[in-house]
Amino acid sequence: MGQANVLEFMGRPETYHPRPTTIECIETHASHVFLAGDFAYKVKRAVKYPFLDFSTLERRREACLNELRLNRRTAPQLYVEVVPITSEPGSGLRLRGDGEPCEWVLVMRRFAQEGLYDRMAEEGRLAYVAMAPLAAEIAKFHAAADRSLTPDQAVRPFAGILTEHEAVLEENPALFASDRARALAGRTRAAFDDLQPLLKERALGGYVRHCHGDLHLRNIVAIAGHPVLFDALEFDDRLATIDVLYDLAFLLMDLGKRELAQHANAVLNGYLDSNATGDLLGLATLPFFLSLRAMVRAKVEMLRARQLAEPVDALSAREEATRYFDLALEFLDPAPPHLVAIGGLSGSGKSAVARAIAAGIGAYPGAVIVRTDVERKRLFGVAPDARLPQRAYTQSVSDEVYASCRKRAGFALASGRSVILDGVHAKPEERAAASKLAEAHGAAFTGLWLEAPAAVLRQRVAQRIGDVSDATPEVVDAQAGYDLGQLAFHRIDASGPLEEVAARCLPRLRH
Repeated sequence: MGQANVLEFMGRPETYHPRPTTIECIETHASHVFLAGDFAYKVKRAVKYPFLDFSTLERRREACLNELRLNRRTAPQLYVEVVPITSEPGSGLRLRGDGEPCEWVLVMRRFAQEGLYDRMAEEGRLAYVAMAPLAAEIAKFHAAADRSLTPDQAVRPFAGILTEHEAVLEENPALFASDRARALAGRTRAAFDDLQPLLKERALGGYVRHCHGDLHLRNIVAIAGHPVLFDALEFDDRLATIDVLYDLAFLLMDLGKRELAQHANAVLNGYLDSNATGDLLGLATLPFFLSLRAMVRAKVEMLRARQLAEPVDALSAREEATRYFDLALEFLDPAPPHLVAIGGLSGSGKSAVARAIAAGIGAYPGAVIVRTDVERKRLFGVAPDARLPQRAYTQSVSDEVYASCRKRAGFALASGRSVILDGVHAKPEERAAASKLAEAHGAAFTGLWLEAPAAVLRQRVAQRIGDVSDATPEVVDAQAGYDLGQLAFHRIDASGPLEEVAARCLPRLRH
């Protein structure tokens, strides 16, 4: 039986019990999703692509079952069951019938479409403050995912992906100019060759896991105020058994495509802060991973263009494919690393300024933020919002914290990432050590010293809620007596609103 009959059957209200008042169909390159009543019913397209094969009924059944299994890891409240559409003698098709199955359907509970992260992004509703919880959810999922410790698994999928990308680039000169297509193919190959030892090492270190595989904004939804990951890649477990940063790169790329670089920077830093190891040396893979993810989306848009009946829609999809191609090239040309040390007494706004300027420093999605307050809590093995005893703030402990921060910053710089070192930096030797760290890694260096009247500092510290810092107004009073020594950092008036303070910093960064 042709799938057209099945799709027509799924579009009828009488197919469902209870009978819905309306039915909406959402089409993708791989499936048809029917929204009916309180549930969504997904039917796999009977298609075969170079990367996906749903051409037989049995393959579609296996894909439905695998999708149910995989997505219950992150969204058990959404994924219900797999049921057949059967051919009943004398009565036609039936959902959940007893006859011969002619199609398989994945049943999911519906959610409010306005909660989709891609829709919120399109409508300007995707909150920056929602990015850290999202990053923490992804880090938690990755930490629990099954590992693959086979080094070959770290590189084998990419070899096939690169070959496929090269064929697509060569076969579509109308979309991808031949000289730029050759440049992308050559640079991607070169990056892959350079990264192979690191990729294999990361597999042995446990960073290759059975991930989501399709982690972009359209596959994340807010339910009861919490981020829920759904619609994981189900058609080939090998393609989803990948480096965790390749999984994360899809989300980062998607945010960049939507010009949400600050959101992407918050996701990256939230992920690193939620990851006990920090994963900093692995950041060398990001330009390669981001470029591959952009090219994957370019291919998806090309497939979508071929399926769209309206010429204007098909043209729009092809234009999107070209934009993703341009992005893939841009990611392979990262800006050189830059170390920015932000100092100032408690309450001067160091962390807020760091978050405000990080996205514009260095390679996309911006600088890694290394904060002494976070590292101190990490050192003592407590939650960020837990208060530490006074013994955690002795000079010897602080020296250890600053050394640890510089070590983490060095890892990030070695991987080609820019870094913001966020700490008081009251001692001249702490400021000098930051400058020497940049020099050791061949990175540009900028030191910023934020200052404001004592009354402003006290008021800001007193008004903090849920901040990782343990500083109090009494700490501000004690810091006021510090002998700062010679201050070579650029002095920045930090007494005004955050936007103004960040704007004062930007010329210093460009210099």
